[in-house]
Amino acid sequence: MSNQLKVYIDNLGRYVDFTGGETLLDIIERVKDQLGFMPICAHVNNKTEGLRFPLFAPKKVNFLDLNSSLGKRVYVRSLCMTLYHAVTDLCPGARLSVEHSVSKGHFCRLSGVTVTPGLVMRLRERMQELIDRDIPFMPHERLTTDVKELFRKEHLDDKVLLLDTTHSLYTTYYTMDGVNDSYYGALAPSTGLLKAFDLQPYHDGLLLLDFDQADHSKAAVSVEQAKMFKAFTDHLAFNKVVGVKNVGELNRAVEHGNSADLINVAEALHDKKISSIADEIAQRYTAGGARIVLIAGPSSSGKTTTTKRLATYLMTNLLKPIMISLDDYFVDRHTTPRDENGDYDYESLYALDLELFNRHLNALTHGEEVEIPRYNFETGSRTYKGNRLKMDENTILLIEGIHGLNPELTAAVDEQLKYRVYVSALTTLSIDDHNWVPTTDNRLLRRIIRDHKYRGTSAIETLRRWPSVRRGEERWIFPYQENADAMFNSSLLFELSVMKEYGEAILSRVPHDVPEYAEAYRLMKFLSYFQPISDNVIPPTSLLREFLGGSSFKY
Repeated sequence: MSNQLKVYIDNLGRYVDFTGGETLLDIIERVKDQLGFMPICAHVNNKTEGLRFPLFAPKKVNFLDLNSSLGKRVYVRSLCMTLYHAVTDLCPGARLSVEHSVSKGHFCRLSGVTVTPGLVMRLRERMQELIDRDIPFMPHERLTTDVKELFRKEHLDDKVLLLDTTHSLYTTYYTMDGVNDSYYGALAPSTGLLKAFDLQPYHDGLLLLDFDQADHSKAAVSVEQAKMFKAFTDHLAFNKVVGVKNVGELNRAVEHGNSADLINVAEALHDKKISSIADEIAQRYTAGGARIVLIAGPSSSGKTTTTKRLATYLMTNLLKPIMISLDDYFVDRHTTPRDENGDYDYESLYALDLELFNRHLNALTHGEEVEIPRYNFETGSRTYKGNRLKMDENTILLIEGIHGLNPELTAAVDEQLKYRVYVSALTTLSIDDHNWVPTTDNRLLRRIIRDHKYRGTSAIETLRRWPSVRRGEERWIFPYQENADAMFNSSLLFELSVMKEYGEAILSRVPHDVPEYAEAYRLMKFLSYFQPISDNVIPPTSLLREFLGGSSFKY
């Protein structure tokens, strides 16, 4: 047939005939028995698309399921629209805000209505009814002026402001059984694919849970993260005070020339928090505790700058900080644990000589002198070069490393002597009420910029390595977050606007024909929502300088 075309299905390793205008769903219907799984989205020419994407020309397609990070994102976004539909049904006039991830789910607020266990139960039941009906999520692309008018009528003012400040000609939005909404990325083809979820009362709002990673037929089980929740809530209160809760409000502040004021206030908040942590450490030190400060956090959270700034504030409290690097306590390379790919796993707790580390800490806190090793990464072994250390009066140890909150790291050290600080970029800025900024995206952009600037690493390499980094965080860092004595939110309200031009320049070099292009394209689309801010007014002590350069600290 003259109108017959071919699409290459990467999962099957072969071409499949199609007629122009068919969707990915149509293709799946013909090859589902060979696929062996039900996709939720796909890479089309290395760009993520929903399954209602129409095909009019030859494409390369790789179908994705819930085991992929992108598949999970699609699932969660689809649950959010289902929840929004339930809210419009049961709470007309109420405003739903999906704020941030916490406790294995996503925390949501409802303003204009009192959240009770009974209301949460009714919303959950309504969501299940919508899922049972298998209602399609239908994508539409219209002139932005028309979409703004549609959202204005539905009182989605946050979305209208975002569109006012991004200046796109066309906008994609979704319709679900008469309810309209927009999302940063694709949705599932219909509600019927949302097999597992839960909705629970949580503090003054509710917690939306997606599927369990180990069993996709069951809802995830929430875990209490009171300290993490408070860190988010404190920052959200700050956002409200300065009048910047979402990207539209940030863009408006930039357009009105208020960038410098935002930067000064956000930096002052960092200073105040670090000073407060230093004061608490000093008080504990005076009371006979806190001889060892352990600073932990995930990749690109800003642990190094936080440690250096904390050291400065400890000195103003008449304490003498000394830093020890966990890297120097790596075991010899031939005894280093291996990961699932057979590579050396330097992120494992057991890549460290825990016995030696604990012996040295105990000796130091008892006033003894020890010789600190230096790990040689070229030879893969420890060396000793006369680096002797002894704690004098008012000396305090600062130890930065990903395992700082893990009790096993310092199991042989008196608990009273330890003070633990958790550092992470807990991003509280939302794109709009129904689209949050994932903290992982914030950190990934920091890492891409830093790796490119200081390590000569391309965005492709950083993106390729990121899933492994995330697996290490899930195993070795996140389970111990609540062990912290203090949590420091290292995110800065303005930072994504400052990183925009840096990130776009690096990501634009990722070629279209590599798998990493899908993530690069997604991040570039994300950055396109932000109006740029010049880094000229960022102070040299700013945590952001750790990634951009120009810091007054030495790294």
